[in-house]
Amino acid sequence: MVILVTGGVKSGKSSFALELSRRYKKKAFIATGVPFDEEMRNRINRHKSERKGFDTFEEPVEVDKVIESLNGKYEFAILDCITTYLGNLYYYKKDIENYLEKFLKSIKKVDYTLVCVTNEVGWGIIPENKQVREYVERLGLLNKDIVKIAQKVYLMVSGIGVELK
Repeated sequence: MVILVTGGVKSGKSSFALELSRRYKKKAFIATGVPFDEEMRNRINRHKSERKGFDTFEEPVEVDKVIESLNGKYEFAILDCITTYLGNLYYYKKDIENYLEKFLKSIKKVDYTLVCVTNEVGWGIIPENKQVREYVERLGLLNKDIVKIAQKVYLMVSGIGVELK
């Protein structure tokens, strides 16, 4: 089963995903964050302290391979987050469409509950530069592609999970 949890920054997405994990014993956490600076290092460390009982897989780019490697071994996994994963593909100058195609194929094959955490970034001001506009648009399209696969979708609004699907 694939579950998508989306919402704005600091809306409670990660906490909601962790709450969904409570009834599972064999759990994995796929972390896409890269500590590029001090603020990100602090954020990653804070998140690590919140995920007790999880086996953690830190992977910024080859996320599809990690997702597939969990089949038959885990009951539940959180991928946190799609927003950062897509940013990593841009940062490392990867073939974005190829990587996203592999990612979408991998989530179709999961035999465990996979919670994908993402952001709604297109609700604000239109970015002034072309690359950021492209990123925002690509993330919106990717979120739509995941929704087509997901069995459940939640929108986080001020810490409240609203079930959309």
